[in-house]
Amino acid sequence: MPATKKLNIVKPHPDAIAALRSRSRHGARLAPGFHARKDLNLSDHGGRRLNDLKFANFYLGHWSASDMTSIDSALSGALTDPKLNHVMQQYFPSPVTTEFLGSSLRGDSSLVPGATYNRDNVHATLARLSLAHYDLSDTVICLYLPQGVILDTRSARPGGVGDDRDKDGDGNTKKSGHVIGDKDDADDSTQGLGGYHGSAQINGKNVLFAVAVYSDESDGEINGIPVWPDSWKNVVATMYHELNEARTDPDVEAAMRGNDDSLLGWYSDNAGEIGDIPMEEAGQDLAKVMVEVALLAGGTVPIQLMWSNEVGGPGLPY
Repeated sequence: MPATKKLNIVKPHPDAIAALRSRSRHGARLAPGFHARKDLNLSDHGGRRLNDLKFANFYLGHWSASDMTSIDSALSGALTDPKLNHVMQQYFPSPVTTEFLGSSLRGDSSLVPGATYNRDNVHATLARLSLAHYDLSDTVICLYLPQGVILDTRSARPGGVGDDRDKDGDGNTKKSGHVIGDKDDADDSTQGLGGYHGSAQINGKNVLFAVAVYSDESDGEINGIPVWPDSWKNVVATMYHELNEARTDPDVEAAMRGNDDSLLGWYSDNAGEIGDIPMEEAGQDLAKVMVEVALLAGGTVPIQLMWSNEVGGPGLPY
């Protein structure tokens, strides 16, 4: 009588099954250390989005040439990388594109920031820049503060972040039971603020902007979000956050000023914008979402992972 044969059964480790379940049929993956929270997913409120994003970098005050070159290269590489853009593509009906319009160092006295740079200073800077040759409908003007300058969210202008409608003083204006604007914003960069984006009316035109602090730690004092010892990497991750929020929700500040939710793009009423939710969910362990990733073109870049509705959490590039 022949010996009894046993079936060759393949049984993977349970962790492998869990990893497979974190993928969508398109290949999306949830970042390690997170559980799916689709209750926090973004909703399309019907407002404007920037399918074809353009951005220009303006470095204010004193900056090293090496830092500027590193930021320009890494940020433009990250925003044009197909793997990273797969995460963003789920929010757009046609392929997203990004065009880097170049950078300039602005050390002229009228543009050198003081010790603290607030929302009113943003407005003043934009008014002094020559922006006539930009298509402002889809271009974000990126402002970079030099080392040591404290970034502040507050404004004396009506509708500005932290204006007199901010009754509880947390730096955010409330409307309809939820926060409009960057949910992760502290009052200033000594309290964990890395940057913010918004819009301003300059000479009768709507100007989209994003501003980033020079995140570092010096003499035991923290300014911004210094996850990496190389400050330029922190700046890139912050501006990557802000530009992706500007892409998916460019008119958030107009929605705040006009008390009009219909101006919002992709926004979570439970948690904020596409870059805010991962930061909130990461809690004290920001290294879970501020990571260096490989580009298809070669090399690595520092970024902050964005929220993916497909996986209900911070999405890995794929």
